[in-house]
Amino acid sequence: MNSQLIKVDALADGYHEGIGLDVFGMVSEGSGENIFVIRDGVIFTPPTGSVLSGITRDTVITLAKEMKIPVVEQAIAREMLYIADEVFFTGTAAEITPVASVDHVKVGTGTRGPITEKLQKEFFGIISGEAEDRHKWLKYL
Repeated sequence: MNSQLIKVDALADGYHEGIGLDVFGMVSEGSGENIFVIRDGVIFTPPTGSVLSGITRDTVITLAKEMKIPVVEQAIAREMLYIADEVFFTGTAAEITPVASVDHVKVGTGTRGPITEKLQKEFFGIISGEAEDRHKWLKYL
């Protein structure tokens, strides 16, 4: 039910998507996506236990670590969204979707950032079969 309320509130306020906060007021997730925040070359994401597990979330964390991009799972203050260099959502439907603004505040340059782009290229390369599936994530039928 919370995911539906997040989406309904976001749409009513003129946004495409909403970002939920946990009971402590920290960033949790979108209405159906996990969230990642990049600041100074480090990827931050809320810890498991405060967010739903996500296959795409786990995939992105694995890919980032392979690319030697630091990933920190920690509580994220709402204010960090406003000073982030990049923000993106992950999920089965969202795949890896950059966020251009939060509360009408532009994220970084307001376009997809370089780390998000690297992760998207690797992710889409693997799922399209253009890059090696070294983790055996795909099952061909």
